Amino acid sequence: MTTTEILSHLVAFPVLGGESNLSIIRWIADYLRDQGVEYTLVPDETGEKACLHCRIGPATDGGIILSGHTDVVPTVGQPWDTDPFELTPRGDKLYARGSCDMKGFLASCLAAVPRLRVAELRRPVYFAFSFDEEVGCRAGDLLAGAIRDHYTERPAGAIIGEPTMMQPMVGQKGIMVYTTVVRGSQGHSSRIRDEVDAVHEAAHLILWLEDKMHRLIEAGRTDDRFSPNHTSIHVGKIAGGSAFNIIANECRFEWDYRNIPLDDAAKIFADFEAFCCQREELRRTVYPEFSITHLPFHPPVPPLDTAEDAPIVDLVKRISGNSRTGTVAYAAEAGQFSNAGFPSVICGPGDIAQAHRANEFVAREQLDRCDAMIAALAEELSATE
Repeated sequence: MTTTEILSHLVAFPVLGGESNLSIIRWIADYLRDQGVEYTLVPDETGEKACLHCRIGPATDGGIILSGHTDVVPTVGQPWDTDPFELTPRGDKLYARGSCDMKGFLASCLAAVPRLRVAELRRPVYFAFSFDEEVGCRAGDLLAGAIRDHYTERPAGAIIGEPTMMQPMVGQKGIMVYTTVVRGSQGHSSRIRDEVDAVHEAAHLILWLEDKMHRLIEAGRTDDRFSPNHTSIHVGKIAGGSAFNIIANECRFEWDYRNIPLDDAAKIFADFEAFCCQREELRRTVYPEFSITHLPFHPPVPPLDTAEDAPIVDLVKRISGNSRTGTVAYAAEAGQFSNAGFPSVICGPGDIAQAHRANEFVAREQLDRCDAMIAALAEELSATE
């Protein structure tokens, strides 16, 4: 099957982040089995989701991992002109949810299997396909660790095929998402000095977070490779209280930070927790049961900062035909693969500007370039070192 034909199958699986991906992963597994490729499934603790990895080529050091995710974001509320889960060609563009982010890359990988199987590879190619990337890269550590522990040989690096217009990206921001819950007392609003209003206290915390971002910038914590060039801290949702004249006994807000590699995510959160403890100590003199708690939405996603002179960067420049590197502001699984010992570069077909929106598409030209990159990778891995 061609890349486009495989993509038409993959986009037909409406697997959203957080949902079981077994339907699409079984299709991929069946395809690999039919091609004579042995694979390994890595289930989560529920058994309702699974990563997949496989090796094509000899069990020798120096192979390259091609990695992508099988889940997509929802289409609810988006004004699609076509069925989002049916690949629709229009001119040079192929429309469907996931066509760009990032089933186009998966399709290129799978379409290359017959060629990879007959190539005289001296070093192997690995596929690494995950779940729940769109809800916090929840399987990145699981999959990267499984590959590290399963194979006796050592891969030399990983290419994460997120949409970059086939430009090698050597850096990404990390991300952490929290729900902070503030619990105060209740009473008539006229007694505001005798009670602890959770909404008022949440406002103190939100302003601290905004001020923290500005203080990082003022301290010179910037990286001009990124746009914006600093760690961003953002509160996107808040809820609390029941009426204008009732002191709110609970308020919660959802917030995230996207840290540049220069900034330590744990340090940012530790500073915030220290301020929260100060507020607890102060307000418990009025209401002893006052509390502030934090509920992480997912484990932290680490940033990526691959050195420009790393061998994996030089390799991706050659095989992609693009010598200009860059960085991305979105989070991906590249930082997790890097932390597992696999130097990583993000490089894949499509424009991130088309992702997560109605009428998502990937250009045929981008898929052709990705196919060419994987073919060039096979030539590199077939060459004598």
